[in-house]
Amino acid sequence: MGSKLHVCIGSLGRVFVPMPRPFDFARTVGRFGAVGEDRANRLADGRLTRVLAGRAVTMEAASGGVLVEPGRPELVRPVRRLLGAHADLGWLDHVPGGADPVLADLAGRLRGLRPALVPDPFEMLVTSITAQQVSQAAALAMRNRFVEAFGQRHGAVYAFPDPAAVARVDESTLAATGLSRQKARYVRAIATSRRDFADLTTLDDDDVVAALTELPGIGRWSAEWYLARHLGRPDIWPAGDLALRRALERFCSAGSRLDEPQAHRLGDCFRPHRTLACLYLLAAARMPTEETPAPR
Repeated sequence: MGSKLHVCIGSLGRVFVPMPRPFDFARTVGRFGAVGEDRANRLADGRLTRVLAGRAVTMEAASGGVLVEPGRPELVRPVRRLLGAHADLGWLDHVPGGADPVLADLAGRLRGLRPALVPDPFEMLVTSITAQQVSQAAALAMRNRFVEAFGQRHGAVYAFPDPAAVARVDESTLAATGLSRQKARYVRAIATSRRDFADLTTLDDDDVVAALTELPGIGRWSAEWYLARHLGRPDIWPAGDLALRRALERFCSAGSRLDEPQAHRLGDCFRPHRTLACLYLLAAARMPTEETPAPR
């Protein structure tokens, strides 16, 4: 972030956190409420509340950034990271000619959408496990029960459970929250793992995938989303993701079904910015049909 970043503590106990332009708060945090209420990421009345640095933090849009409550300077870095300040959106103003023209249109319609990150490695991995082979709504319901059972409550939201707390319970207790026996086993294995996730930040993408796929229940799909949504790597293209393939079918292949190799090849024209391309396609797929462009 650097010493040049200026923040201002207001008289009402809030801090203004500047964000790089373009930035649209509502679009950036919209995915947290796309399926339903997320007990760890509460999106209501134009505000996002979640636990950061051990306290409930509320963010709302302000000109040039966000207002954050409580107004504590140590929250500036985690808020900026959460809201995708790391990403360079300039490429979207000059989508390469080889890219599908639909993306150029979506870049205008969704201007300011930034890649919001999941702050914690354990949260990211558990989120991926709960999403495996079920609908988004079912995954959210499962995750909410897990959060309420093992996370510490901070007013209207819960802190995502600490791995140490999860490691103290058995698989049957985990399964009672709605996790399948297999997913309960995976979650507990990660909670008890001795893997130092901090050291993954220094590895290249392929080495991160290799390290994560050694963990029970973590395949390439989960590892790629870890790269994109936790580490914020810029050129990740999870072609095995069904939602991404459906978005590509809707916008880039006139509804024709795509298998994983075909989806992988379609991503080549977005290199080295495939993470942003993926984000914008998925966000567009959540928009009502009348608001999105027709396939070309």
